[in-house]
Amino acid sequence: MKCYDDLLVIELFNHFGKDIGVLQDTLIGCPVLWVHRNQLIIVLKFLKGLRKPYNMLYDLHGIDERLRVYKQKQDVLPVMDFTVFYHLISIERNCDIIIKVAVSEMSMSLPTITNLFFNANWYEREVWDMFGILFDGHPYLTRILLPKTWEGHPLQKHYPARATEFDPFVLTRQKEIQEMESLVFQPEDWGMVRSNINEDFMFLNLGPNHPSVHGIFRILLQLNGEEILNCLPDIGYHHRGAEKMGERQSWHSYIPYTDRVEYLGGCVNEMPYILAVEKLADIVVPARVQVIRVMLSELFRINSHLLYISTYIQDLGGMTPVFLAFTDRQKIYDVIEMITGARMHPAWFRIGGVANDLPIGWDTVLRECLNWLPKRINKYIEVALKNSILRRRSCGVACYSAQEAINWGVTGAGLRATGINFDVRKCRPYSGYENFNFEIPLGNGISDCYTRVMLKVEEIYQSLNILTQCLENMPEGPFKADHPLTTPPLRDCMLEHIETLITHFLHVSWGPVISPGESFQMVEATKGINSYYLISDGGTMSYRTRIRTPSFPHLQQISSVIQGGVISDLIAYLGSIDFVMSDVDR
Repeated sequence: MKCYDDLLVIELFNHFGKDIGVLQDTLIGCPVLWVHRNQLIIVLKFLKGLRKPYNMLYDLHGIDERLRVYKQKQDVLPVMDFTVFYHLISIERNCDIIIKVAVSEMSMSLPTITNLFFNANWYEREVWDMFGILFDGHPYLTRILLPKTWEGHPLQKHYPARATEFDPFVLTRQKEIQEMESLVFQPEDWGMVRSNINEDFMFLNLGPNHPSVHGIFRILLQLNGEEILNCLPDIGYHHRGAEKMGERQSWHSYIPYTDRVEYLGGCVNEMPYILAVEKLADIVVPARVQVIRVMLSELFRINSHLLYISTYIQDLGGMTPVFLAFTDRQKIYDVIEMITGARMHPAWFRIGGVANDLPIGWDTVLRECLNWLPKRINKYIEVALKNSILRRRSCGVACYSAQEAINWGVTGAGLRATGINFDVRKCRPYSGYENFNFEIPLGNGISDCYTRVMLKVEEIYQSLNILTQCLENMPEGPFKADHPLTTPPLRDCMLEHIETLITHFLHVSWGPVISPGESFQMVEATKGINSYYLISDGGTMSYRTRIRTPSFPHLQQISSVIQGGVISDLIAYLGSIDFVMSDVDR
């Protein structure tokens, strides 16, 4: 679905004049406007102040343009060494706009926008961490994904992409001491005070290895007794450089990496990457491919939600459901394994299609799974989720409003729990979701722990409904598009024609050559909106791969929501967010 607001562009030029900026022609599907750094703040204020405002900062990141060939051919664009882009969403308009600002090597700084958008804090820190671009006025511009002792900025183009390009690593005693000392918590470094006139405060490290933080994740707590005065998330312990890897892998060979960005989502995470590449390559897939992709995505959605619901109950003291859930997830994995040959990380979607057609008997196994799951979901509700103790621990805990959710860039069930009806599968359907009948569960205005969990339960029922429609209405036809850039080509053709064999070899070893351009695709992932922003420079690899994940902004919101609560509330809140650290750190 193209999300382009022509009236907005006219309104911008009418208000600021033609000199405000330059529109860039892309395949992103929304206006991309270049503005001068001096006009950035006033343009963002204007967009946020409209009657139907662009008031969610969806993403903010950078591009090292210095080695890009194709940009030189776009004479209308400003001269730049780096680019910082600001992706805004208007929920009311169901439209986006991207504002781009050129940055020179001679002046690597921009004004901070943290006074306009709260969630710009972490995004600006990430841009500094990865590119070395400063943000004047930022309250705490330090490393966020990399250790404090790290040297260099990895997403700059001259920075090596492989371990073999570095000198051999040697851990000396001195370096070990330096690294350990850098992890010591000093409250003053984080803007905290140790005491006031009447009392001394307690400081607590929750994590980075603690079962309640669901991964390698540290939370720094300033406490007055049990009351949380300050709560500062500390991330980056799981960082693997997935975006940097995108610059060194072919378009085809990067697919397995997408599975591992959010390791519970499987094929859901492949979807935005594949669709963004297909936009660049101008590939339209057959109807059968669309339905197969939807089917695999919804299977993984249920699988992820089951783990989330059961571990949430476990966090609050209920042990039995998590064991039952793994039995139910096994049923789903049986279906996934029969179709794809793998379980957690199938890497099964392909540019232009899927890896193989559905095997004989897939429908029987899926039908058995669909017959099994509803009664089990009902059991979780009756046995655990209606339990009075669990409800008292969840209802009214860690609440936030619709406006607060938008301010922090919350998506998925956390946003819908506030009553905002924004699910990408409905609002901006992709892969044929517009052909399915399903409802979007909504909350009643305030998002609390219990509402967020129960919405995920309702989403499972809707996913079961979608899977039933896939089962009963699976189209006939090919499982790959008839297009020269479909990767890899059909095996039957490869075995018969030498030209196709050569194409197959080149596509798998070097990768297909994708025309220059920029594309973007968002999907409703298991934990919120996930998206890929891809730039092709006319080669066999991506020039820039930006992965926007939902868990990153969700964790940034923790401080504002839990302040004034107690530690037990924090544990319930963390369990209700539904995050994994691979999705945060990438």
